[in-house]
Amino acid sequence: MTGRIIKGIAGFYYVAVDGLDVYECRAKGIFRKEKQKPLVGDRVEIEVLDEKSKSANLVKILPRKNSLIRPAVAGVDQAMVFFALKKPDPESGLLDRFLIMMERQKIPVFICFNKKDIADSREAAHWKEIYASCGYDVLLISAGTREGTDAVIGRLKGKTTVVAGPSGAGKSTLTNLMQSKVHMETGELSRKLGRGKNTTRHSELIALGDGTFFCDTPGFTSLDLPEMEPEELQKYFPEFKPYEPFCRFNGCAHIHEPSCGVRDAVEEGRIYRERYDNYCRFYEELQDRKKRRY
Repeated sequence: MTGRIIKGIAGFYYVAVDGLDVYECRAKGIFRKEKQKPLVGDRVEIEVLDEKSKSANLVKILPRKNSLIRPAVAGVDQAMVFFALKKPDPESGLLDRFLIMMERQKIPVFICFNKKDIADSREAAHWKEIYASCGYDVLLISAGTREGTDAVIGRLKGKTTVVAGPSGAGKSTLTNLMQSKVHMETGELSRKLGRGKNTTRHSELIALGDGTFFCDTPGFTSLDLPEMEPEELQKYFPEFKPYEPFCRFNGCAHIHEPSCGVRDAVEEGRIYRERYDNYCRFYEELQDRKKRRY
């Protein structure tokens, strides 16, 4: 029997089969032996032990199309990077780290800024323009008042979406709203998963119907850059590309080199300085990491 892991906690994996039946599974010892860890979102094969109690063994992980380490989830179609405009204020360094991580995995991403109702409108417009100018799809919403949430639902339809962002941004409010609007989840399933309205502590895949899955994840306030060479970093700042032909040197790092098209664009206001400053910080971080390796 095959299904999909919708939650994993304390060594148990909850596998949904045919949308509604959920089996509580233990993973076979072979996974530890082969250093394989089942992830929320994995499609798996299970061996039913007791149909009445819905208990089973997880015996095989089917091939993954992708996987993320943090948040720990597999088989996603897109990512929603979710930040608040206020309480807490956006932290562009963390946001850019999320974007780099998703770009490296070739996972399409859109950005959602929450708490529009308590934010200064000019500041909200500024944050939207920073990332829209890089080519990202950006939404400004208020999950508490439901403003803009229909646009979010439209982007989720028919896809498996992982939502990732810092604690306090309002992801749980949005998650509860998603469930109440589509009325897909049964009380029995909620009780089995022990889901309440508290802050998310574990990654969890929520079925919203019509092949739509919403993966809620724990919030966090720091994120390491993926392993890469410093020279690779500029690939994940798409707004640099139009100006790179104006750099004097091939392979320009856009840090200290003279006659750099990217740095000129920053000075002229065509690239946002917030993004460029993060690029410089990340480049130095990757260089320091490389030095420690050798």
